[in-house]
Amino acid sequence: MGRIKTLLIKRITRKLIELHAQDFSMDFNKNKQVVSKFTDITSPKLRNIIAGYATRLTKVRLSDKPQQRRMTKEEDFSKYYNTRPTMDRARSN
Repeated sequence: MGRIKTLLIKRITRKLIELHAQDFSMDFNKNKQVVSKFTDITSPKLRNIIAGYATRLTKVRLSDKPQQRRMTKEEDFSKYYNTRPTMDRARSN
């Protein structure tokens, strides 16, 4: 499991990839330079987190394998649970 990224990291990274997708690659060190070039972030830690997340998103975007989709609230969960109603006789009296 990876670390959870804050909304700030996700927002900045997605905006950078949206504007400069052709400049990002699957190489972390190159992505660090790209982040430094297009932003005014002075913190090396923040720059590295953004570059790492950009690397991850780039790998996902370029991979041939489709993403595993999470279940949403609207989906039918009945195949996972016993849907037969149960009657509690002690309470029915």
